Amino acid sequence: MKIEIPSHLSDDELVARVKTLAHGEQEATAVLIAHLAEFDARRLYLSAGFSSLFTYCCEVLHLSEPATYNRIEVARAARNFPAIIPMLAEGLLSLATVRLLAVHLTAENQQELLAQAAGKSKRAVEEMLVRYFPRPDVPSSIRRLPAAKPLAEPSDAATVALAVSLPSAPAPPTLGRRPVVRPLAPERYEFRFTVNAEARENLREAQDLLRHVISTGDPAQIIERALKLLVEQLRRKKFAATDHPRASLGTALGSRDVAAKVRRAVGSRDHDRCTFAGTGGRRCNERAFVEFHHHEPYGVGGEATVENIRLLCHAHNAFESERFYGHGRPMKSVTLPGKSSPPPP
Repeated sequence: MKIEIPSHLSDDELVARVKTLAHGEQEATAVLIAHLAEFDARRLYLSAGFSSLFTYCCEVLHLSEPATYNRIEVARAARNFPAIIPMLAEGLLSLATVRLLAVHLTAENQQELLAQAAGKSKRAVEEMLVRYFPRPDVPSSIRRLPAAKPLAEPSDAATVALAVSLPSAPAPPTLGRRPVVRPLAPERYEFRFTVNAEARENLREAQDLLRHVISTGDPAQIIERALKLLVEQLRRKKFAATDHPRASLGTALGSRDVAAKVRRAVGSRDHDRCTFAGTGGRRCNERAFVEFHHHEPYGVGGEATVENIRLLCHAHNAFESERFYGHGRPMKSVTLPGKSSPPPP
């Protein structure tokens, strides 16, 4: 079967085709799940010479090991709770969300849980499930990780891991291993990340300095305080956020700079998020790499006023620039103070 990139399609045709294909894939996955459930129940892999359905799927169906594992787990859940299959076909559930639900579903709660999970992302289903099945907080701990073999010059900086239970907050930047952020109960999260020796020493010093307030030296409480102060500092720098703004003359006409009072008003009005609305009316709402965008471009005389400035993420700022200037022209935008440009896509 020869498949080519559909460069001949118009934009509208391509959008329609992608939606149709995605829905077709959802339906095909649901049909496969239904058939795997029955195939598994009949143990037909045994007569084919395989000791497990897993091996059969990998060697005969040529599914990857992760894909096989996901589909078998969902197929077994769907055999016990057939309502899963049409929800998969309609895109109301994904393989990932079914796997989260599977261990909790019973004959008594299946209707409620499936309805609650319909249309939700994996993260949203995780948040939903801890309301029904909360887990205890993870005890705060600090431990040394095994020394990794250096790829180049060896480093004498020790690396430690922190596991702390925090209330809702964005995950901080990490070094090394991928961070874990897992909900445990409503408004309670497990954070797990790796830091270097300097960060570990900073934590120790903060524990000592705060002993009169946090006598246990609990890292969770210290990191909560640190994150709150960091966010306040970053919002002051990027959006000039303050409870006591000083009088300002503003920005001179023709200047490209965005005055503090304008940044403050725009950030508050736009809730520090991208305001771009797509053709269907969906607002982007991205918070990462947001930039001040001139509605009437600076290059044609647009002023940095509250009425003419709005927040757009880097991608939509570039998109608007291309729509106005065309491809290959310099982008007329203002990056937030202290904000580096995002990595190239």
